[in-house]
Amino acid sequence: MVEQDKQFLETVVKQIVGNPNDVVVDRTIDERGVLLTLKINPADMGYVIGRKGQTAQAIRTLLKIVGAKNNSRVNLKIYDPEGGNRRHSEHRDEREDIDTSAIDDLKI
Repeated sequence: MVEQDKQFLETVVKQIVGNPNDVVVDRTIDERGVLLTLKINPADMGYVIGRKGQTAQAIRTLLKIVGAKNNSRVNLKIYDPEGGNRRHSEHRDEREDIDTSAIDDLKI
């Protein structure tokens, strides 16, 4: 009964990802409440985060409900070994490839 939040997170995430055997949840308790650290296969990061973070936010909302039911505060940390650099580096590359020659000579 104590680790319902951990079991809930594992169950939900394993249904979302392509590599369910790589899902690991670490549960720690401190003065701020319960911290669940989710470790997944890097290839599944997009599935868990979702478009504009919507899936991750939905999972966090559900965990808060599970925590409230058990009188605890539950927070989720998604472990990213690359530190989130993938998206930013890809985004920079896209901006560098944009052709601005059509507006370079504008006199405003």
